[in-house]
Formats: sequence, structure tokens, C-alpha cells
Amino acid sequence: MWIDTHCHFDVSEFDLDRQQVAAQASAVGVEAIAVIGYLAQHWPNLLAVCASIDAPKLLPVLGLHPCYIAEHQSEHLQQLEQYLQQSACIAVGEIGLDTYVAEIKGQALYQKQQDFFSAQLQLAKHYQKPAILHVRKAHADVFRLLRAQKFSQGGIVHAFSGGIEEAKMYAKLGFKLGIGGSLTYPQAKRLHNVVAAMPIESLVIETDAPDMIPQPFRNLDAHHTRNSPAYLPCIAQALADSKQLSLAELAPILWQNSCQALHLSLKSERVNLASHLL
Repeated sequence: MWIDTHCHFDVSEFDLDRQQVAAQASAVGVEAIAVIGYLAQHWPNLLAVCASIDAPKLLPVLGLHPCYIAEHQSEHLQQLEQYLQQSACIAVGEIGLDTYVAEIKGQALYQKQQDFFSAQLQLAKHYQKPAILHVRKAHADVFRLLRAQKFSQGGIVHAFSGGIEEAKMYAKLGFKLGIGGSLTYPQAKRLHNVVAAMPIESLVIETDAPDMIPQPFRNLDAHHTRNSPAYLPCIAQALADSKQLSLAELAPILWQNSCQALHLSLKSERVNLASHLL
């Protein structure tokens, strides 16, 4: 009954037990996982991983992450277009702007960030794909470039970290807000305020696994430091508590939100069952 809208399930942290983790996620109701790209050199492996597992359904998303801007080359944009022409991915991401990381916010690299973000927005617009956005301390410039592109495909703002006004602007531009493990931390007051202020129709859930582990699963033992798509129901429960909804009420809403944001037509028997419980 759940879609993990942002997960790095292709990375090496899952190489030893990926099938087992997939089975665990499926057992707790995760029916689809958006597997998000960030470097061109990893795209072939990402696609191979997505083809290797039947349940949950793995949905490939390819893009050039702003935090790796120094490694991106113009030919990587050409490769991305080739994948889009082949319909090998459902969305373009994770793309965006980041001035939080000191090493990439200098004038030259930040201009390169903007150039690559604009180019990828153009590709997403041309091939009618949603965008998965990474934005840290750069919301004004992201808004400017989205408007300059007249981008109307929507998508998801991954790990949303802005305030209420930024949240409303993204919603106005057709984006959902990605809510992850941070919501399980009481000290994340800004995020809690955003979730309380925004309508549930503007929200989706994500794990960002293997990062952003939810609080209940953190430091269970010395070796337990990896997030998992199997922990997605924990985030759903935190969101349900915040919005004063039951999981049965929340599930079909989030399913519809996720499918809308990612331009999917997936059907879920479990979501249909949950909707009958309303």
C-alpha cells in the first residue's frame, strides 16, 4: 500500500542482501520504490538493479545530482537524453541546487549547478517527465529557474527542508513535498510545522535509504546504521499521527499523491482494500 518515492537501492550498501531487503519491504506493504540516480557512471547498474527484482516494483529515475557537480560532464546530459528517448526512466532526478555544501557553492561551481539544473529541466520538459528536486539553501534560485523554463511537469521536492512559504510555492508550481525520516525526530520542528500547515494532498513519503534512518531504528546496535525501504511504514505512521489520520485513511491518499507526482498509473489491491476501510 506504500510507494517509497526516493531511495538509493542500487548503492553498494545493499549489494550483500538486496533481495532480502526487497522481500522485507514487500512484506510490510511497500509495493513500489523509486530508485534515484545521481551520477552517470552509476546509471547502468541502477537500471540493472531495477530489472533484477519483481517485488516491490523498482522504478528507475536518472539524473545528475548537484552535490557531484564537479564530476558531471556535458556528455552526461547527452547520455541522459538517450535514456529518456528509450523510456528507461520514469522521472529526471535527483537534480537541483545546493549552497549548503561549502565545496560546491563557489561562483564557478554554483553557475555550473544552475546550468546543469536548467539543462535537465529542459530534458524533463521535452520528454514530459516529472523532476525529483534536491534543494538546500537555494529555493529562490530554484523557483527562478522553474519559472524561466515554464516547467509544468511537477514532481517531488526530496527531503523538503524549507519553510511554509516555500512549501506553498512548490505546491503552486505542481510539486509534492517528500517527507522522510526527519519527521520521526521531535526536534525537527520546522518540518513538523510545514507538515501541519500543508494539506495532505501536497505530501508524499520517502526513505532516502540508505541515509536518513528514522529515529525508532537508529542505533539499535553498533552495526545498525543503514536505512531501508522496509522502514517506510514508520514514516507513514509519523505522518498519520501528525495529520490525525489512521493508516487506512492515509494509504490511498499517499498512493494517489505519489502516482500523480511521478506520472504513474500503478494499481494496488492493498490500497483499494484500505480505501474500503474508510
